[in-house]
Amino acid sequence: MTKDRIDRRFAALKAENRAGFVTYVMAGDPDAATTLSVLKGLPGAGADLIELGFPFSDPMAEGPTIQRAAQRGLKSGMTLQGTLDLVAAFREGDQDTPVILMGYLNPVLNRGFDSFAAAAAKAGVDGLIIVDCPPEEADPLSDALEAEGIALIRLAAPTTDDARLPMVIRRTSGFLYYVSVAGVTGVKSADAADVAPAVERLRKASGLPVAVGFGIRTPEQAAAVARVADAAVVGSALVDEIESAAQLNENVTERVLLKASELAKAVQSARVGNEVRL
Repeated sequence: MTKDRIDRRFAALKAENRAGFVTYVMAGDPDAATTLSVLKGLPGAGADLIELGFPFSDPMAEGPTIQRAAQRGLKSGMTLQGTLDLVAAFREGDQDTPVILMGYLNPVLNRGFDSFAAAAAKAGVDGLIIVDCPPEEADPLSDALEAEGIALIRLAAPTTDDARLPMVIRRTSGFLYYVSVAGVTGVKSADAADVAPAVERLRKASGLPVAVGFGIRTPEQAAAVARVADAAVVGSALVDEIESAAQLNENVTERVLLKASELAKAVQSARVGNEVRL
């Protein structure tokens, strides 16, 4: 099944004339059991796709919020295999929601591309985002993932010019992830006026849906992006809820799902009364 789930989900969203809501959480933050509880609750809270981070000691694309989440995940003992185990446990109750792993190359390289791809497919992973794998060096990883039907999803940024774009979209499938701001996650805010032409350019070049992330924290920002993109990705705002709830000894799952629900409603209602052609 694998990446077919992504394709089916975006086709359904297009038929409904609405953007998708993509949530990001870090595996093992603050522990594996809580992550699984959050994962199980996200679809009911409105998540159309789920990105699950696997913690790494040098998360260079992340702002302070997700850096701390990675540290908490590592401290709790989370590993790449542990992340796959979480996906497999999630799949026991959900065969429909696409799950995309997001992280850095070193743990995957250490596992071995073929071994990782086979294990990821068995667990029920649909796609993979590797932040620090240049497309010029990605063919061995692409080969392994394609053999298992897993999408390799690439990042494009405001700095991705016309000369580089063909390399970025080469062998990309599932969707294209547009990093709406130049910088790390959770620090700057996305500007829908700037995002709109970039999304159109990337759609035209790739023929794929375009999800926008890295600068969406509020329902208002999520709705603005949802009017012009195929999906809005929210990570730091949800991870902040995990951190805050854990510090206050509150129910982490309840806090995260409440925030996710607020954001999902904003995304789902963003195009009501507006004709948006995808």
